[in-house]
Amino acid sequence: MSKLNKNAFEFVPGRAFRVPQPGGTITPPPQPIERPQQTEAPAPAPTISLNIGGSRPPPPAQPVERLPPAEAPAPPPTISLNIGGAKPAPAPAPIAPSPIPAVAVASQPSQTQTSRSSAAASTSASPAPSTASSKTFTTEKAKTDTTAIAQEVQNLADQETLKDLFGDTKEHLNIVFIGHVDAGKSTMGGNILYLSGMVDKRTMEKYEREAKEAGRETWYLSWALDSTPQERLKGKTQEVGRAYFETSSRRYTILDAPGHKTFVPSMISGAAQADVAILVISARKGEFETGFEKGGQTREHIMLVKTAGVSKVVVVINKMDDPTVEWEQARYNEIKDKLTPFIKAAGFNPKTDATFVPVSAYTGANLKDRVAKSVCSWWNGTSFMEHLDKMPMIERKINAPLMMPVSEKYKDMGTIVVGKIESGHLRKGDSLVLMPNKVTVEVAGIYNEMEDEVDRALCGDNVRIRLRGIEDEDISPGFVLTSPSRPVHAVRQFEAQLAILDHKNIICAGYSAVMHCHTLAEEVTLSALLHYFDKATGRKSKKPPQFAKRGQKIVALLETAQPICVERFADYPQLGRFTLRDEGKTIAIGKVTKLIEGYVEEATEGVGNLVVSGGNVAA
Repeated sequence: MSKLNKNAFEFVPGRAFRVPQPGGTITPPPQPIERPQQTEAPAPAPTISLNIGGSRPPPPAQPVERLPPAEAPAPPPTISLNIGGAKPAPAPAPIAPSPIPAVAVASQPSQTQTSRSSAAASTSASPAPSTASSKTFTTEKAKTDTTAIAQEVQNLADQETLKDLFGDTKEHLNIVFIGHVDAGKSTMGGNILYLSGMVDKRTMEKYEREAKEAGRETWYLSWALDSTPQERLKGKTQEVGRAYFETSSRRYTILDAPGHKTFVPSMISGAAQADVAILVISARKGEFETGFEKGGQTREHIMLVKTAGVSKVVVVINKMDDPTVEWEQARYNEIKDKLTPFIKAAGFNPKTDATFVPVSAYTGANLKDRVAKSVCSWWNGTSFMEHLDKMPMIERKINAPLMMPVSEKYKDMGTIVVGKIESGHLRKGDSLVLMPNKVTVEVAGIYNEMEDEVDRALCGDNVRIRLRGIEDEDISPGFVLTSPSRPVHAVRQFEAQLAILDHKNIICAGYSAVMHCHTLAEEVTLSALLHYFDKATGRKSKKPPQFAKRGQKIVALLETAQPICVERFADYPQLGRFTLRDEGKTIAIGKVTKLIEGYVEEATEGVGNLVVSGGNVAA
């Protein structure tokens, strides 16, 4: 250091600058602090991760077990915010868990307070790790989660309160009984009504007495559904019978379709209103073979219900108590093996869409209660009504535009229409449009299957509606009740994809047949054949075919004399699939692919309103 400037700073490597003390004395540097020897691992810092819309956050690393005997500190709490991402994985348990010291919780008061409400609310929803309370935010822990709220309401409110507030909340299914004539469809339906309590014992005894007097002693069960004198006299269902029953979990509407080939059009209109088909097969020797041969109705009925939009079929093998059968497993398996390939060919999956159940409709065995082991030792499945209750529910389009095809109409203190609501919902007092006439009507009353008046009806319900603003003479089966905001299409021409099933001659342009679509039966003409599908490649041909024959798939232009209510199959399957019948046989099945909305009607109406006088044209 220079002696010329005593107050100058002194620079010594490794020592900080220091102002020299007056008098020239230099204080010695302080002694270095002695740090104690480290015997335990330091606590790791808290991990904070923010995950917005990303994937599942990785689980925190497991703490490593330390060998020194000193107690290892508790791992820090993990704060993770997951917004819109996947469900976070639970934190894995540590290798050597240790009790949480009270100091660890007290050292982070803010984090503990902020997460206390969410952690307390979710103690039952997701288990927390044993070492520290998890602060992960998920929808499971949110109080606004809809499933949690619905479950809480279910737990707090009793069934009577819920029923009083929301009405009867049982699921509803429409089932149609199909099969060959004399298979036992009406007998089975009548016995189900009796077993479920819809028809009392006194009424059944009355039917039994009347049937005995008429010489039809074994037919009394079918009289619960066959109500007209002609049906009771001949024992043949002619019109679709309707009935209603309910179990502890669901409500059902029975549609009893006729089995005779003369009444197939009635059977089609019944199948169009059903969700599930019950194919009744007679196990009696000779009867099954007659129904399943080429002229029998079993084959045609399976094809028709698939075309009508039924997605599930329950094959009920009836008359198992017959002396020619005696509940033999060999006969059951024989019928099952013969039917399975044909059910598969019709478009049903034998594993998921079809179920086989052996029953005796006359004695009631295996209908409601399972058949006794003393009668049938080999059957371990459910009874028929148990199976119906456990079937997966059909998806309903409740929030779609209203569409209800009219299946029948009559006059009773006003105009009454009957039908199944295919989509949407309606309430009493709603203003609707009846297509294709485009008449505005008002809903004056809604009646359910039990003839009780209700204030609303949902998709899938079979209802009777009293209409105001139209006479019953102006309504025909096949008309559609629809919402004014999105009415159903009414067209005279449409393109459709057809599969020719059975026809003795070739089909050319100009061919006419009767089209059955939902509840509609209308004569159509194939005005042009547009394409055919190559069987090998499945591609459409560029050139139009000259004719179509059995087994071919074609695209054709169909035309009707009057506008009809149809929709594209892709938009509304129930109003877009149809059957063509001619000479008492099913010729083809098809689906609507394109609607052609022309202006022919508007032009015709405009010309009709013209008045020509003295060369001047005035509208």
